[in-house]
Amino acid sequence: MKRGVLIVLSGPSGVGKGTVRKALFEEPDIDFQYSISMTTRQPRAGEVNGEDYFFVTREEFETEISNGGMLEYAEYVGNYYGTPKSFIDRTLAAGRDVLLEIEVQGALQVKEKMPEGAYIFLTPPDLHALKQRLIGRGTEAMAVIEKRVSTATSEIRMMANYDYAVVNDEVELAVRRIKDIINVERLRVHRVLPEYVEMIEELEE
Repeated sequence: MKRGVLIVLSGPSGVGKGTVRKALFEEPDIDFQYSISMTTRQPRAGEVNGEDYFFVTREEFETEISNGGMLEYAEYVGNYYGTPKSFIDRTLAAGRDVLLEIEVQGALQVKEKMPEGAYIFLTPPDLHALKQRLIGRGTEAMAVIEKRVSTATSEIRMMANYDYAVVNDEVELAVRRIKDIINVERLRVHRVLPEYVEMIEELEE
């Protein structure tokens, strides 16, 4: 069976990763499995446990870490974020594409373990736009926003570790660019070659 493609969507906090991911999943020709992250932060208004994140206590998260159950994890602005490992492995092996939407530190950990994925960095049109978006959320104090903007500037320098960069100027355009990337990824030789090797082996039997 053809292995699924791991698509990692990442970028600085406040760039709109969640909005772009939701819009992508509404596209009629997209059938990905969304990899739900685990976090110790409190749910924001409208977020649902088991859909947006798995919301757990700090103790529960640290138990997962010590059991080796996390593909990646990071502590970010005082909270843990991470990806349960077994779920992604099982889904890819079953031939299903998986989309993982995570913070920058986590994406780099995943790349070390699964370099065959497609790593997409979502960027803001500019840093002023990023700051305004964070303020517009109305969920965080100004001191936290300043810290996030400062973190974002250092994260943008990490773009060099990714395969693709997509500007989130308009959600619809960002979605179209990501779909183009995924179509290209399916044509990469390392994804297509195993099928042909299998055919050759059958012919030679």
